Amino acid sequence: MLALDRTLEDTLPYVFALLGIADPTSALPQMDSQIRRRRTLDAVKRIVLRETLDQPMTLICEDLHWFDGETQAFLDLLVESVATARLLLLVNYRPEYHHGWGSKTYYTQLRLDPLGKAEAGELLAALLGAGAAAGLDRLQGRILEKTEGNPFFIEEVVQTLAEQAVLTGERGSYRLERVPAELHIPVTVQGLLAARIDRLPAEQKELLQTLAVIGKEFRFGLAQQVAAHAEEELHGLLSGLQAREFIYEQPAFPEPEYTFKHALTQEVAYGSVLAARRQVLHARTAQAIEDLFRYNLDAHYAELARHYSRTDNAAKAVEYLRLAGTQAAHRGAYEEAIAQLSRGLELVQELPEGAAREQQELLLQLALGPALMTTKGYTAPEVENAYGRAAEICKRVGEGPQLWQALSGLWGFYNVRGDLQRARGLAEQLLQSARPSGDAWRLFMGHYAVGATLFWQGELSAAREHLQQAFDLGGPLRQRLDTLPYEAVDTLALNRGYRALALYQLGYPDQAVRASRESVALAQEMGRPSALTLALFWDGALHQLLGNVEVVRERAEALIALATEHGFYYYLVSGMILRGCACADGGQIEAGITEMRGALDVRRAAGAELGRPYSTGILAEAYGKAGQPAQGIALIEEAVDCMNRTGQRMFEAELQRIKGDLLLAVSRDKEAEAEDCFRHAVDCARRQSAKYWELAAALSLSRLWRGQGKNEDARTLLAEIYGWFTEGFETRDLKEAKALLDELSQGR
Repeated sequence: MLALDRTLEDTLPYVFALLGIADPTSALPQMDSQIRRRRTLDAVKRIVLRETLDQPMTLICEDLHWFDGETQAFLDLLVESVATARLLLLVNYRPEYHHGWGSKTYYTQLRLDPLGKAEAGELLAALLGAGAAAGLDRLQGRILEKTEGNPFFIEEVVQTLAEQAVLTGERGSYRLERVPAELHIPVTVQGLLAARIDRLPAEQKELLQTLAVIGKEFRFGLAQQVAAHAEEELHGLLSGLQAREFIYEQPAFPEPEYTFKHALTQEVAYGSVLAARRQVLHARTAQAIEDLFRYNLDAHYAELARHYSRTDNAAKAVEYLRLAGTQAAHRGAYEEAIAQLSRGLELVQELPEGAAREQQELLLQLALGPALMTTKGYTAPEVENAYGRAAEICKRVGEGPQLWQALSGLWGFYNVRGDLQRARGLAEQLLQSARPSGDAWRLFMGHYAVGATLFWQGELSAAREHLQQAFDLGGPLRQRLDTLPYEAVDTLALNRGYRALALYQLGYPDQAVRASRESVALAQEMGRPSALTLALFWDGALHQLLGNVEVVRERAEALIALATEHGFYYYLVSGMILRGCACADGGQIEAGITEMRGALDVRRAAGAELGRPYSTGILAEAYGKAGQPAQGIALIEEAVDCMNRTGQRMFEAELQRIKGDLLLAVSRDKEAEAEDCFRHAVDCARRQSAKYWELAAALSLSRLWRGQGKNEDARTLLAEIYGWFTEGFETRDLKEAKALLDELSQGR
């Protein structure tokens, strides 16, 4: 492909994924599923269109009504480029099929009505040849009447006459051997096909039925093993079916491949097989695939799933449905994955009760969970059902790695949904279940989950302790990333981000900045786009809280560019929130509000509640800067409601401080109410040991008291918290506190 055009190099990860070729450096597993799907289709489209630059191309797609959703999506995308490419796209489909191309000026639809009497007569004459056509003159009307202008039906009638020895010779040059007294033609093409199949010699009929069970297309070697014929004998039988135009041979390497002439031919042949024999043939086909392709079995999981699911071997069916579903998820075909895994969950009920059945259901549920998260979102009820059922089974069959995986999935569900009480319980279970094994990765994840949950709940000292333990475990883990799950690098970055924010809130802003800077550098060194995206977000969030507008803008732009390039949808929205903050804090207030509001609406629509009080609070502050404090207060009430409902108390002190400032902007008559807010903020920050936010709240309260003439009260309050700090004296809030203290001291 690179020989065609080096600019196609960026399509290789998507092509590799389609072909099932593992690429450990690829960012595709972390990419938003819809963006990954779109880019995969776009990669294939680019390859096709590049070929048209060298030569005109005709692409023929038959029977669109049987196409799967992914192929249909590719055609929809390709159609958009047909107008400007040297490409002729020819498709056919039944009337019940619908598409959205009809309005295109470069689209032409030719209705394939049944052939008229004259055209049907011409086709019949061409199939028969001049001599036979003349001899059958009096029967032609009967043939044309019965076939109603259906070309395939006409072809099958002629083939039937040849098989009945009415005609001899070859297509287009038949000789009429006898004129039948009457013509027995079934009323449908399916009926005619069934009659033709019934007239086949026994061995050919049996082989055709066997091939119909194997599939519409099949290899010679597979057919030989399933049909149990010697090579020469099978070649002879296949040649007979080719001569009767039931199947066609296709050029292939290293062995011939065959396809049924028409999907209806396979359908009718398949339907003619008795149910009991059909089961046996499906089982024999599956066993042959396992034998022939034992060194490349993963390329045949979907076939094996289809065949075994039509046998009485439920155990094998469940196994291959799980493997096929997992494989489909890895290549981004999540709807197919969900269908396979859901079918597996149906069939697992047919297994004998016991530990083996529960183990199979457990594996299916654990495979289904991530696919559901990707397609329906982290907070979809189906996600909770899958992981909840998995956890339930684990508790019955014994605690093992699967329980840890189930609890991790449930923790992710409740954490993103903002149900922090449940998330905390699950995080503690994760840590507890990891302790007996002593496994460093599981211990890291347990401490990280507990620390992250405590962080959002506002229990900062305890959160820092767990995040620090995870940080200490993370150093050695970095040396063996190749032995860990793919997401390990990203989780290491997340833990560093949480730890930096906890240090900031606890009153160590310089340490927080250093830790965050190291996190960005480490992510850049690792070369993992998803980890760098996370590090940029947390660094941007830290500098937003510190008031470093230009740094926030830089981080937001880098984050948006990276997330857009790699399809990290969640953090693309996070980048938009940060950029909106930078705009609002940098003077472009209306633009900032518009961007933040739009991003928050998207996040809310997805059901993601985590971080919503924080994001809504900074939007409220922006409304205050825009001279719309009443709108800001309404948003604070919304944020407080979310905080109370979800338990996200991390931002509680700041919400009260911002509300107090907004009340003062509404009217000086609101001073008493604002003072209550500031006092609440100070008390809350002290309970949480959030020294930096205690400083911010004390600064707002001191300013209010100074305006009321309570200079000594203001100086005492501010001096106490300012004197606690040992670092960060160049940060915005500490500099403003020092300036106010100096002013208050001069007025004593």
